[in-house]
Amino acid sequence: MGRAFEFRKARKLKRWSTVSKTFTRLSKEIIISVKENGNNPSNNSKLRALIQNAKAVNMPKDNIERAIKKGNNNTNDEDYKEILFEGYGPHGVAILIETVTNNNNRTVANIRSYFNKLNGTLGIAGSVEFMFNHICNFRVRSENIDPEEIGLEFIDLGLEEIEVKNNEVLLYAPFNNFGSIQKALELKNIEIISCNFERIPKNILSISSDKRDEVLKLIEKIDEDEDVQNIYSNIDYSNN
Repeated sequence: MGRAFEFRKARKLKRWSTVSKTFTRLSKEIIISVKENGNNPSNNSKLRALIQNAKAVNMPKDNIERAIKKGNNNTNDEDYKEILFEGYGPHGVAILIETVTNNNNRTVANIRSYFNKLNGTLGIAGSVEFMFNHICNFRVRSENIDPEEIGLEFIDLGLEEIEVKNNEVLLYAPFNNFGSIQKALELKNIEIISCNFERIPKNILSISSDKRDEVLKLIEKIDEDEDVQNIYSNIDYSNN
């Protein structure tokens, strides 16, 4: 997966360029996690990870507690659901859009309109997702850690890539191995700074700068929608 990880390094969207967007994203994910698996971080591994992520970006404790409280409520206003949209942008670029919404009709209508107005095509379920690898990553402190030893020990847990960066170690594995790696890190008392999920294209599409600008116009328009959490594409960003 070396080429895919190089793509990950090169891919630079503006998704979390503002603190407010980051806090909003995390709040919605916390609400969903609490509704699905309860408000006790000890029994809810996803919630535990989200709280770690929130602390990593200095999200105020009050915001975290407010999101957990909303997750406990059964009001329709906080009845968020995750919806994955798949489609093609101009010039055959594959696009995956992760959304969290409390109004399905609004979100579907908005996403469809962006594709229609900017020369894209909204696809059906399964039309694009297979073109991406769904992975998880963990960011941990490098103190008292031997990356080579961790790499060998965690390979049976699905670890595919390990990277040392400054004073941190980054671990990458398939999405389905998230729980086992999280548990193993915690059992070894290795501090997890943050963890995330990504979708990495299996093949990267290189197009001219003019065509790329046309695709980015669509991606940026979608990115502005308040229901959009993450956007992934197979476009080659490395030549920007």
